[in-house]
Amino acid sequence: MEGYKRLARTLIAKGAIIDYYQDTMQIPNGNVAKWDLIDHKGAAAVVAVRGDGRILMVRQYRNALERETLELPAGGLNGREEPTVRAAARELEEETGYVSANLELLNSIYTTVAFCNEKIDIYLARDLQPGTQHLDEDEYLNVEAWPVEELMQMIFEGKIQDSKTICGILTYAAKYGQED
Repeated sequence: MEGYKRLARTLIAKGAIIDYYQDTMQIPNGNVAKWDLIDHKGAAAVVAVRGDGRILMVRQYRNALERETLELPAGGLNGREEPTVRAAARELEEETGYVSANLELLNSIYTTVAFCNEKIDIYLARDLQPGTQHLDEDEYLNVEAWPVEELMQMIFEGKIQDSKTICGILTYAAKYGQED
């Protein structure tokens, strides 16, 4: 957009998952403002649909919320250049113990556009086959299978609040809900 110019970008903190920068920006009226930026390498999530139509979900503790959440299997890219379809396949097997040779991009989202560039590509996985679950050392989760209608009800009741999960479930239901 015209009138915006980055004058400086300063790394404030480097983390394991994100880097925190402060940008010095000149805005259209000529004023200078400080804006926060959270830089994220990206992620992938999976709507994994079993043959019976149930969707595989993971229940896990989330430190930021100080509670358990029910989410789609997902995880960060191993590097910015990793194809998200590869990350989706890896996370599906690591978290659920299933594999699929049939991954289709459903949607792409930016989670918090005001201050973060995290992009999550959400894939649909069908034709699931047993693989081997292998969680990270600090990862503890339970795999559950839910009918899409119940997941949608939990979204509408505010029981599921994770943005990638809401987007993935609602996109799947809108695109394929009548088929399964």
